[in-house]
Amino acid sequence: MAKAERVDQRLVKTGKGARAALYFAIGLGVFAGLLVILQAWLLAHIVNDVSFKGWGLAAVSGLLGALLGLFVLRALLSWAGELVAFRASASIKTQLRQEMLQHLLRLGPVALAGERAGDVASTLIEGVEALEPYFSRYLPQMALVSLVPLAILVFVFPVDWISGLILLICGPLVPFFMVLVGYAAEAINQRQWQQLLLMSAHFLDVLQGLTTLKIFGRAKDEIEIVAHISENYRRTTMAGLRVAFLTSAVLEFFASLSIALVAVSLGARLLQVHASIDFYAAFFVLLLAPEYFAPLRGLSTHYHARMSAIAAAKRIFAILDMPVPERSAAEKTLPPSTTAPAIEINDLHFRYAPEDAEALAGFSASFPAGSYTAIVGASGAGKSTVANALLGFLQPQSGSIRIDGEDLARIDRDSWHAQLAWIPQNPRLFYGSIADNLRLAKPAATDAELRQAARDAHALEFIEQLPQGWDTRIGDLGQGLSGGQIQRLALARAFLKNPRFLLMDEATANLDMESESLFLDSLERLRQGRTVIVIAHRLATAQRAERIVVLDAGRAVEQGSPAALLAQNRAYARLVHAYRGHHG
Repeated sequence: MAKAERVDQRLVKTGKGARAALYFAIGLGVFAGLLVILQAWLLAHIVNDVSFKGWGLAAVSGLLGALLGLFVLRALLSWAGELVAFRASASIKTQLRQEMLQHLLRLGPVALAGERAGDVASTLIEGVEALEPYFSRYLPQMALVSLVPLAILVFVFPVDWISGLILLICGPLVPFFMVLVGYAAEAINQRQWQQLLLMSAHFLDVLQGLTTLKIFGRAKDEIEIVAHISENYRRTTMAGLRVAFLTSAVLEFFASLSIALVAVSLGARLLQVHASIDFYAAFFVLLLAPEYFAPLRGLSTHYHARMSAIAAAKRIFAILDMPVPERSAAEKTLPPSTTAPAIEINDLHFRYAPEDAEALAGFSASFPAGSYTAIVGASGAGKSTVANALLGFLQPQSGSIRIDGEDLARIDRDSWHAQLAWIPQNPRLFYGSIADNLRLAKPAATDAELRQAARDAHALEFIEQLPQGWDTRIGDLGQGLSGGQIQRLALARAFLKNPRFLLMDEATANLDMESESLFLDSLERLRQGRTVIVIAHRLATAQRAERIVVLDAGRAVEQGSPAALLAQNRAYARLVHAYRGHHG
């Protein structure tokens, strides 16, 4: 995929869904181009008949009417061809964005952890948009370059072989030099696209970290960095435009030189005493000479669009080529159930990269149906990896996770997600209304179901006090709400989904005492009849659980009730003593 030719081939294959429309647009363009020959023939006849045969305007009125009709028909065909090509390219862009989004969802958050959100978003939006001129203009123009000049040569050679030979020799020089210039253009466009992705990703990072930057007094420094990145992007863009103008200049030079050679050759022979060509033939050829280079001029205009598309397509295909975690070929749908599942984890091994140490090194644990279990351990012990494995976002290299005896690797991920709820430490709320954010858990939920879920999560009171109630718009990441309100909305989503299995990641870590009390009261109701696992970073949270799994270096070193583990005076007891000593 490193070579532009391979990217071109893959781009053409990407547009196969709209291939019929593109072929139709190309056909309209070729037909309009072929009408040029008929138009030149009519015009040459009219001028020759009026100038040398003494015909009046009345005698050539029919030919003039036909010529006018050809002008109108060519304009209509060109307009229709552009319209069809534009709609075909719009269809391709929609299809490609859907394919990219589906692939990103299949990859999951673990596979995308190393990607910058601004980079991926820019590729999905601006990157796909950069392909539109490639499909709507460049590909049709390539077809015109292949067919129209060849058709003109077919008509020119029988009339005047000398002019035909000049056009045949000079014509290929234009694309040859365009390709030479194009090598430099490709590298520049690639740099330009990388600069755009860097600028987008960095600007998004700055916006998301604006509070931190202001607090530490680094906002002005970031302004300078953004200005520097913007300046680099401007310089790269201008370098690309210089190459584009150079391409046009090269084409215009050779095209003008070729037309001049044809004109001089025809003029010299017309001025001879025994002219080897008559005016009609010379004029007909001279009219066709500029039209011979017209498709090449169009190709030069859209060649820069190809370079931009190639640069964007490389990043698009790099994302689409990211390997999706392998799933079993014998996946089965988990049947709907209202009973809490029993979960067994057996000898789980996982490492994020071959050169990394194992994040899970033989982790085994049991979570009985309806149990409330906390997983504790030092930072880096593997708690987040266990959570991602339970959510199905990573596939362990060995070992198994069994849900009621069924291997999770053989369970359809969507059917498993439909039966669980996930409450992270920092729940994600999206720009939109309160009701829209809750309906992420159940799109078809009625107003009564929303109210009941909010009431169970102690969120109904503050929702009804908001300016527009359920229709109140909140910003990204829940801007406009407190941390406690955000957590209660996340809990309301869990109530609304009514899951069999609840997984939490220290959901009370950032709450004040009142919000924590309300949250824990709601959680006590939610956990009834469900299997609950909490990734606990604070031992105060772990001590509320019925069971505790102590994780160390990717292994479960202890399992049992808090009291029993304290009595054993081993790993869990050491964590408790260290925690109490640290907190006085």
